[in-house]
Amino acid sequence: MRAYRLHETHAGLQLQLHDVPQPEPGPGQLLVRVRAAGLNRGELIAGHGALPAAGSAARPVGGEAAGEVVALGAGVDGWRIGDRVMGRCSGAFADFVRIESYEAMAVPPQFDWPQAGAVPLVFMVVYDMLVMQGQLRAGETVLVAGVTSGVGVGALQAAKAIGAKVIGTSGSAAKLERLKTEGLDVGIHTRGPDFVDAVLQATEGRGADLAIDAVGGSVFAACLRALAYEGRLAMVGYVDGQLRAELDLATLHTKRLRVFGVSNKLRTPQQRAEQVSAFKRDWLPLFQSGRLRPRVDRVVPFDRLDEARAGMEAGEHVGKIVLAGSADA
Repeated sequence: MRAYRLHETHAGLQLQLHDVPQPEPGPGQLLVRVRAAGLNRGELIAGHGALPAAGSAARPVGGEAAGEVVALGAGVDGWRIGDRVMGRCSGAFADFVRIESYEAMAVPPQFDWPQAGAVPLVFMVVYDMLVMQGQLRAGETVLVAGVTSGVGVGALQAAKAIGAKVIGTSGSAAKLERLKTEGLDVGIHTRGPDFVDAVLQATEGRGADLAIDAVGGSVFAACLRALAYEGRLAMVGYVDGQLRAELDLATLHTKRLRVFGVSNKLRTPQQRAEQVSAFKRDWLPLFQSGRLRPRVDRVVPFDRLDEARAGMEAGEHVGKIVLAGSADA
């Protein structure tokens, strides 16, 4: 089968298409024919933990997929050959991929393959930062720095479904305008940390209850200053490449703020399974009812992954870029 691998070279990180043996499902695994796989910037950025170490062998790439079950490993219950499934995985940019049964979720009947391929990783991250750690409630205000990214748009959509007000920042005024159809309440046109006054003005001086930093260290301190009393700050990405930031201890202390990271890098299989179970209970019904629907910016043919990656890194998209399965290319 065909599968992409990530190589570290002197010219930088390279994606190469390989001919590799088709995998067999192990115990507790589903083998899935990939029909769509979402792109995620983090797996192609140094420091996010998804990259091979210097000098190591190339590794599979692609962290979420949707497709049809073609084989079942030992001990798998509740799934049949031909079922439509979506889930987080390793090596989604391929003809076939193995998905752990505890990661697998049924594709909502009304979803096409690109929509299904845009759900598992991003919305699981969003569920983590809004619900499991962020404890967002209806009537609260969310600030999303970098709202036009895949995670940013997912956070906007989910926060609106919860009943929150959403303030978002972006370097593109046109993209902010497009997100009004997703319920964006206040759009702030900036790529820098100069949004604090605008957030305070939009909240009558109170600040945001939950801030999501999907940009990195360049806006971290501003996100902290924009928080309300007992506000929470989710650190989810650093596309700006800045891994250091000032931490105002007086503000943290006086306002009783909470800062937390959102990452699955060190989570155990049991912790991941518990998260998926809670997601199925709380949010899968929202997708099935139409209250939540992933925003797919574009679908790129399987053999044009480099083009999809370039578009993602250039920040051309609003929502998710999805790679079509090779069978659909």
